[in-house]
Amino acid sequence: MMGLSSRHLRILVALGVAGILATTLILTAPMHAWGTTRPSTHDPTPQRVAESKLLDKLAIIFPVNNNTDMQFYRNTWLRDYLYPVCDWPAPGCKIVCHETSTYHTLDKKTFCFSREMKKYRDKEFFLKLDDDAFVDKDYMIGLISNYTNWDKPVYISDHERTSDHSNSNVDGAMYGNGKFYFFNYKLVECVDVNLKYRGRRNEDAIFGAMVRSGCGEPNVEYVQEDDEFVWHKSYTHKNKYIDLGYIKNH
Repeated sequence: MMGLSSRHLRILVALGVAGILATTLILTAPMHAWGTTRPSTHDPTPQRVAESKLLDKLAIIFPVNNNTDMQFYRNTWLRDYLYPVCDWPAPGCKIVCHETSTYHTLDKKTFCFSREMKKYRDKEFFLKLDDDAFVDKDYMIGLISNYTNWDKPVYISDHERTSDHSNSNVDGAMYGNGKFYFFNYKLVECVDVNLKYRGRRNEDAIFGAMVRSGCGEPNVEYVQEDDEFVWHKSYTHKNKYIDLGYIKNH
């Protein structure tokens, strides 16, 4: 290199350094988020992939009102599976009933989302959840796994029988507690969305009557929920206590 000028030497050195840097970047690309290959530590495990596929079968039917805190639920595992049921069109609403509802007219809202659920043939499972309740993710994954491809309608909740001597179509029907009921599409298919009765009635009892009328109780698999994994009004676990209850006009 004795015949080279200092300018040429600087160019050769610069090219050498650039070559070393380029080689280093290529070899270490998998170690960086901007590399062409995702870091192996960020790849989902087979278990998580399987869980995600199970949860993709689920739609969470979530009746809301102007007081519902959607921010809370969108910061939980429920976020990707929520199907908010709204009175009127609004951002994020999946089901719109086009009718103002109150606590005393929620039975009408039940008919609304029941009709809409029949359109979701790509979903195998539905969870109806109140906005003062919460449910454990692993519990839901277990239910979906256990009841996938079940051969009859499934209805999982905390069941009881209603008493309504004014309406024979409702009286004595088995229904699930409104905070949580989980069911498959086979139940949605047969639910009677044209049930007739007089007066205003509890929306959960009406859903149970719709099930009995359309599906027939002997044809339905009624399963008791596990309340260890379902929280209503408050969430308590280990060192946590979260009030999920209703705050009027907050």
